[in-house]
Amino acid sequence: MKQFAQRIIRTYFTASNKPDTWLLSIVVCLVVSGLLIFLSASLGLLARDGASFGNIATTRLLATILGAGVAYVASVFHYKHLRRYTLAILLAAIVLTALVFIPGIGQEHGGARRWISLFGFWFQPAEFLKIAFVIYTAAFFATVKDKVQTFTYGLLPLFALLGIAGFLLLLQPDTDTFVVLFMAMFAIFLAAGGRLRHIGLMLLVGVIAISLLIASKPYLMNRVTTFLNPAADPQGTGWQVQQSLIAIGSGGLTGKGFGQSVQKFSYLPEPIGDSIFAVAGEEFGFIGTVTLILLFLALLLRGLRIASRAPDLFSGLLSIGIVILIGASAFMNIASMLAIIPLSGLTLAFVSHGGTSLVITLFEAGILLNISRYQKS
Repeated sequence: MKQFAQRIIRTYFTASNKPDTWLLSIVVCLVVSGLLIFLSASLGLLARDGASFGNIATTRLLATILGAGVAYVASVFHYKHLRRYTLAILLAAIVLTALVFIPGIGQEHGGARRWISLFGFWFQPAEFLKIAFVIYTAAFFATVKDKVQTFTYGLLPLFALLGIAGFLLLLQPDTDTFVVLFMAMFAIFLAAGGRLRHIGLMLLVGVIAISLLIASKPYLMNRVTTFLNPAADPQGTGWQVQQSLIAIGSGGLTGKGFGQSVQKFSYLPEPIGDSIFAVAGEEFGFIGTVTLILLFLALLLRGLRIASRAPDLFSGLLSIGIVILIGASAFMNIASMLAIIPLSGLTLAFVSHGGTSLVITLFEAGILLNISRYQKS
């Protein structure tokens, strides 16, 4: 096993085109720190009925191993091959996501149908849907090139793609995932050279659409009212935000230490899910959380640097889309735990529970590493 691992590493780094060392180091740091934070947060499940630390820890370790393998394959499998199969990838993602609405296959949890169960495994197809739409959008605008400034080849196709994605995600409902996907596709459109007038129109439509969603969805309205006045219902809708702020605040400068969080045992909802940043704040303090934020910021900046040096338009647009997918979801999760934005149901990339999310995120990181092999000097 040791010799096999050494052979893989030797092959990886002695190839004619080496991956970006800084990006690889950042991803490894995020995976390792995410695993440690997750294992510590999982100890909080011991105080909850029906929860098994052993099963969850084993699942996470397997997802990490699988994700690392997927990232490796994605980093050596030339990114240009993705462009050949963009439509097939998109159609497969749409079909998989549509399966959540089929009884017996789609699984409901917490009032949302976001999972499918196949052969005893649970899978969240929306994670695959995000990267599939990003790949297709990047390939489409790379193909039309300067025509992106026209309504027919620019704004109209973008609205059509967002309409399909929105229908599948909002029906579940999964508003947060749609917002992240919207941001990624908007960034691709902007980088592809979309007209300022079309960009302004898109932003206006986005604001109107979000306002209508908030007005029509009680759970979204509750998030907004809680954000505006967190103390209005501290035992109800404001509970998670209040407990998150208590956990982060009690961590102080250096934190209570690994495994020493109190809030994760019975106070924080979903301590291994969207509340995991609060656990990290309590255990590792200001220094630990700032370090984690800086790692995500470094990933964002390094990814944008790779995009600026990409060998072709497709890889450049794809890099931007991937960076926004990972960065936007991470910073939205952190910001919601700090009460900077309304509470979101997004998980923290590389850290939170969710095997599908971790594997797909590592797949996206692998694509970035692949593109970095061919970046211009």
